[in-house]
Amino acid sequence: MGKRSRMRVVGCVFALTVFAVAQTRKPGLWELTTTTTWQQSPSGNAAPSAGAPHTAQFCVTQQYFDKYGAILPPINGCRVTNLVKKANGVTGEMACTGTMTGKMSLESLYSDGEHATGKIHFTGSMQVGADKKPVEWTSASSGVYKGGDCGAVKPLPMREE
Repeated sequence: MGKRSRMRVVGCVFALTVFAVAQTRKPGLWELTTTTTWQQSPSGNAAPSAGAPHTAQFCVTQQYFDKYGAILPPINGCRVTNLVKKANGVTGEMACTGTMTGKMSLESLYSDGEHATGKIHFTGSMQVGADKKPVEWTSASSGVYKGGDCGAVKPLPMREE
């Protein structure tokens, strides 16, 4: 798998970080730091390998938190299933078809309205050229609320389910 394809996957992984329950989440700018570990990469490497931490910012509206209770992956072809809001977090799954085909398990816990941790595990396959390659990865993230003003960061779009 080329460097560009890996960067696209890593970029998607940023957004795969799930955040906590809507009733206590503050809408506005969130900063997420995410580290992804590949248990099986599309290059065929089955030895676990961790990437460098990546940080990204997301603008989240109250309507988004009300509907999902979490920041969900903006990956085309993935839909939310079994989303459960709990007293201290969110769990759920996403089913994906298309370039990435498989299932993600999502979990997020929060300590207060401004801090959260998340974990996502994906198992499935990824289109690499003309072939589908098996992939498995885990993404662990921590997030911090930065404030109500998102500045130039556009709000996350509501998903079409």
